[in-house]
Amino acid sequence: MPLKNLFTRTMSISEVKRQSIAYFSSTTVCTFLGFLSTIYFAHTIGPNMLGTYFIFIAYFGIIDMISDGGLGRAAIKRISEGEEQEEYYSAFFVLRTIITILIVASLIIFRTFISDPTNRQIFDWLILAQFVALFYCLVSKGIAGRGKMGIYAIGDLANNASRIIIQVVAIFLGYSMAGLVGGFIVGFAISAIIQLKFLDLHLAKFKWRHVKSLTAFSFWLFLTSTGVVLYSYADVIMIGYFIDNSSVGIYKVTFQLATFATIITAVISKTLWPKVSHWGKKGHVDSTETALTRAFTFSLLLALPILAGGILLGERMLYFFYGEEFALGHLTLVILLCAQLVNIFQQLFTMYLGALDKQKDSFKVTAVASIANVGLNIFMIPRLGIEGAAIATFISLGINAFLAMKILSTIMAIKIEKRSLINILKATIFMSIAVSIYKYFVLLDNIWLMLLPIIFGALLYMYLILKLDSKICDEFKDVATKLNIPWPRLL
Repeated sequence: MPLKNLFTRTMSISEVKRQSIAYFSSTTVCTFLGFLSTIYFAHTIGPNMLGTYFIFIAYFGIIDMISDGGLGRAAIKRISEGEEQEEYYSAFFVLRTIITILIVASLIIFRTFISDPTNRQIFDWLILAQFVALFYCLVSKGIAGRGKMGIYAIGDLANNASRIIIQVVAIFLGYSMAGLVGGFIVGFAISAIIQLKFLDLHLAKFKWRHVKSLTAFSFWLFLTSTGVVLYSYADVIMIGYFIDNSSVGIYKVTFQLATFATIITAVISKTLWPKVSHWGKKGHVDSTETALTRAFTFSLLLALPILAGGILLGERMLYFFYGEEFALGHLTLVILLCAQLVNIFQQLFTMYLGALDKQKDSFKVTAVASIANVGLNIFMIPRLGIEGAAIATFISLGINAFLAMKILSTIMAIKIEKRSLINILKATIFMSIAVSIYKYFVLLDNIWLMLLPIIFGALLYMYLILKLDSKICDEFKDVATKLNIPWPRLL
C-alpha cells in the first residue's frame, strides 16, 4: 500500500518534472558511486592503470561513434514524432546491426596484425563490447524514442551501478584491467535486459523512405557526434601520447570531479530532447522557449556553487580523496569547472538545434569547435601539460556555445531569468565567504576537517537559495508536497 501511494503521488507530478526527478536521482546516484569507486581505484591501482583504462574507454567511444553513425539519435527523433514508430524502429534495427557486423569484421582483420599480447587482449574486449553495445543501443533508443525517460533513467542507473560493483569486486580480487573493462561491458548488458521488458515497439515491414529519412538525419548527427567524441577523447589520447598514462589518470579524475557541475544539465538535456522534438513538430514555440529558460536556471543552480567550492577546496579534496599525486591536478580542476560552466550552454544549445531538426547547423558549429579543440590540444599539451588540455577544452566549448547560440537565436527567443541568476550568485558568494572564513581559522590537515566545510557550505547554500528565490522554492515545495515530503516551515 505505501508503495502504491508513493506511485500515485509521483504520477501526479507533471511528466517533464517526474522524468527529470527520476533521471536526476539515477544520475546523482551513479555519479556518486563513480566518485567513490574512482577513489578506491586511485588508491588501489594508481594513476597509471587508471590512465590505461581511460584510454581504452576513449577507443571504445570512437568505435561506438562509428558503429552508431548518428542512427541512434535519429531513431529517437523520428520515433518521438509519433508517426510510423515501428517502421522507423525496424529500419534503425536493421541498419545498426549491419554496421556493427561490418565494424566487428574490420576489428577482427586488424587484430591479426597486432603482435603484442596485451593489445590483442584489448582488441578482444573491444570486439565483445560492440555486440553488447548493439544490444543496449537497440533497446535504449527505442525506450527513449517512446519518451519513457523514467525507464531510461532506471536502465542508466542499472548500467552504472552494476558496472561499478563488478569493477570494485574485480579490483579487490586482483583482476585490475580485466576487471575494469569486464565491468564496463557487463553494465551495458544488465541495463539492456532491464529496459527490454518495457520496450513496446515491434519489428515491422519498413520502406526505403524510412531508411532515407533516418540516414539523412543521422548523417549530420554522425558528423556532430564526431565533434563530441573529439571533445571527449582527443585530450585523453593526446595526453597519453605527449606525456604518459599517469597524467591521463590524473586528468580524467579531475574531469570526473568537474562533471558534478553539469549533472542537472545532463538530466535536462536527455529528458527534454523528445519533448522539444515533439513541441517543434507541433509548432509549440512558447513551450520550447520556457523550457530552455528554466533549464538555464536549474543548471546554474548547481554549477556556480560547485565552481566556488572547487576553487576553495579542490586541492584538499584531490589530496585526501585520491592521493598526493592527484593533488597536482588542482589548477586543472578549476579550469575544467569553468569549462563545465560554459558546457551548460553548449549542451543545451546543441541539444535544441538537434531536436528542432537543425542538425546540419549543429554540425557546423561543432565542427569548427572540434577542429579548434584538436589544434589547441596539439599546441598546448606539450607546453602546458594537462592544464593545457583543460584550457583547450574551455576555449573550444566557448566557441561551440557562442556559435550555437547565434544560430538558435534566429529561430527562437533565448532568455535567462535574471532575478534567479542574481539570487544564485548572492547565495554562492555568501557561501564562499563562510567557507573562506572557516579555512582561515581551521587547518585542513585531515579528511574530516575538509568534509565539514563541504557539508556546511552545501546546507547553507540550499537554505539561502530557497529563502532568496521564491520561484525556485515554490518549484521544490510543489514536488515535495505531491510526494508527501515534509517541508520546513522556516522556508
